[in-house]
Amino acid sequence: MQSTWLSQFMQQDSSLLVFMNVFLQQLGFPLPSVPTMILAASRASGWQALSMMLLAATFASLLADWLWYQAGRRFGYRVLSLLCKLSINPSSCVNQTEARFTKWGVWSLIFGKFIPGFSTVAPPVAGALGMRRSSFFIASAIGAALWSGFALLAGYALQRHIALALDLMSQHGIRLALIAGFLMALLIGWKLLMKYRFERSARMHHVDAREMQLALASARPPHIIDLRSTGLIAETGSILHAHQTNYDAISASLGRIDKDYPIITICACPQDAGAVQVAQSLQKLGYRNAHPLQGGFETWKMMAASDASLLILPPHTDARLPSLHRV
Repeated sequence: MQSTWLSQFMQQDSSLLVFMNVFLQQLGFPLPSVPTMILAASRASGWQALSMMLLAATFASLLADWLWYQAGRRFGYRVLSLLCKLSINPSSCVNQTEARFTKWGVWSLIFGKFIPGFSTVAPPVAGALGMRRSSFFIASAIGAALWSGFALLAGYALQRHIALALDLMSQHGIRLALIAGFLMALLIGWKLLMKYRFERSARMHHVDAREMQLALASARPPHIIDLRSTGLIAETGSILHAHQTNYDAISASLGRIDKDYPIITICACPQDAGAVQVAQSLQKLGYRNAHPLQGGFETWKMMAASDASLLILPPHTDARLPSLHRV
């Protein structure tokens, strides 16, 4: 079999390549590292080389996770919102991430590595929710070792099959590259189409800060629906007189409100995605005066800074997830 330049590089600098690929992927770059680890392990000369790759992958993942964790501790949910802006549905990204943390606690860091997309957004959530550094470090290290260990062992066990595949690639490299490029273009195109369809469906009238202040001072102040998650409310405080709920419990939160009564939905998510989604659902149910607040909770905080009546209750430190402090 002819040796390709790729296999030669794998033999010489496999640990460095694994480290860089894992580190960049865990930072959020679209560079899948599992294929790299499998390929690198298939070129390993023995268990010592495989162990070095495992150490490199674990350390790279832990380093990237630690950076995101520290960012979450310092900047809170703004980091998660930044990461979720690239998601097809930003609101779903924010809500699903915290829902997994609420359900799984510290185990989400251990097994979250095996969930595409979740491994990058999990560390800043852990930081924002106040997970202890020692708990985070241990859970993240275990998760990184398990995740990279499975990939490396798979590559090492399939050495013969991967060598045959590499030989096939050396003979038909251009053709295979064109096929791979076409499939990648289809995948990217589909994701962009889904994102465009979501953004187009989110186009509706938003109530700005000025309109909101006038509405609050009117004879019929709007019914305010706060769609922020429990963890975020615990971190940033709750809005006085607002009805805290989620998408599944919207109907129950409305009570006997008239169909023509003004309703304002508020979230703390990119592009006001959650607030838009709920407002659209309410309009379909006949609540034609349901609209999202432009800028969400950030706009409310700005208004509260100049209007004492728009009170934001202090965060409840005891509302943080207790399961996050256990390993």
